[in-house]
Amino acid sequence: MTQDVFIYDHVRTPRGKGRPDGALHPITPIQLAAQVLQALRERNALDPAQIEDVGLGVVMPVGEQGADIARAALLMAGYGDGVVGYQLNRFCTSSLDTLKMGFGLVASGQADAVIGGGVESMSRVPIGCDGGAVYTDPAVGRQYPYIPNGVAADLMAALDGVDRGAVDAYAVESQRRAATAQAEGRFDASLLPVRDFLGRVVLAKDEANRPGTTLQDLAKLKPAFAGAGAQGYHAIVLQRYPHLAHIEPIHTGGNSSGIVDGACAMLLGSRDYGVRNGLRPRARIVGAASCADEPLLSLGGPMPATERLLKRCGLAIGDIDLFEVNEAFSVVPMRYARHFDIDPARINANGGAIALGHPLGATGAMLTGTLLDELERRGAGLGLVTLCAAAGQSTAMAIERV
Repeated sequence: MTQDVFIYDHVRTPRGKGRPDGALHPITPIQLAAQVLQALRERNALDPAQIEDVGLGVVMPVGEQGADIARAALLMAGYGDGVVGYQLNRFCTSSLDTLKMGFGLVASGQADAVIGGGVESMSRVPIGCDGGAVYTDPAVGRQYPYIPNGVAADLMAALDGVDRGAVDAYAVESQRRAATAQAEGRFDASLLPVRDFLGRVVLAKDEANRPGTTLQDLAKLKPAFAGAGAQGYHAIVLQRYPHLAHIEPIHTGGNSSGIVDGACAMLLGSRDYGVRNGLRPRARIVGAASCADEPLLSLGGPMPATERLLKRCGLAIGDIDLFEVNEAFSVVPMRYARHFDIDPARINANGGAIALGHPLGATGAMLTGTLLDELERRGAGLGLVTLCAAAGQSTAMAIERV
């Protein structure tokens, strides 16, 4: 027996530049996580005793982001002693997977209300610092060589016949859409200004985007992954794809996702939970699916994940009004639109990670919240969110505005 699962609210921090001079660098990851959890509790007058599980996506779960940061953040956020928390790492899909897990708990009757979300302070806990066999064990590398995601993005572009001008044009449009959304206040209802320990606001809006970016600006940037390709990664992938003559490095810092800090939290619950607590549901989770694809290509998972999700839910691609497809690199949503023959205007309507940044462990739930806000703004019905993750993995989720 299953029951409907609803999204009741969501909140996120602004995305801060993931550098020592970024506004959120002085704020520890646990403070970021605690602030969004506290805001979600206060905005909805939550009774912590009714929250049965809390998950936070964390892609670098070491150092300041290790030791089950979710449980400690809940204690700091005033949830009391009785709320359990866990951290989850499936690379870039991590926070979307906390929503998927929460969806399963509530749908199956194992919980009445849960929270999903994520946190990543990329300025304080750098990408790649967690190590791991995929990077360091020669035995693993001989069988499944690790391919940097940027090299995989250039490979995808080569397979699709996409050139530098096209990926730059996509990036310019992402910047334009994000600038419009920010100027029109489309993010404001869900944004939580981040404060320091004195209570002073250190960041109230996303700071990594670059309004006014032009094709001429982007054309000046050098390919970011040419060096990695020349070190042998191009040779590895060309063994798998021998019909390619070569791989042209075309992705740069301007047409790839930005390194940022940020956190988010989303409240899920049953219908009865909302009725008991006087909460109005904002969306129903229709379904979710995860899958994996060819690991050397690495970024191709959103297509099969979406196909699995649509089949499971009895939907067609034309039933979906709006899409959020994480802009890990320009070529990813470009391939997605082409594969499903989707009007690009329906994908990432308010820009994406190229403009706003990609706080690894938090992005999936952030995109779900952005999708929900835009469905409400337009009065649209169905939305779908999906992300690629390293080694060919992906998760997709469909939601319906209530």
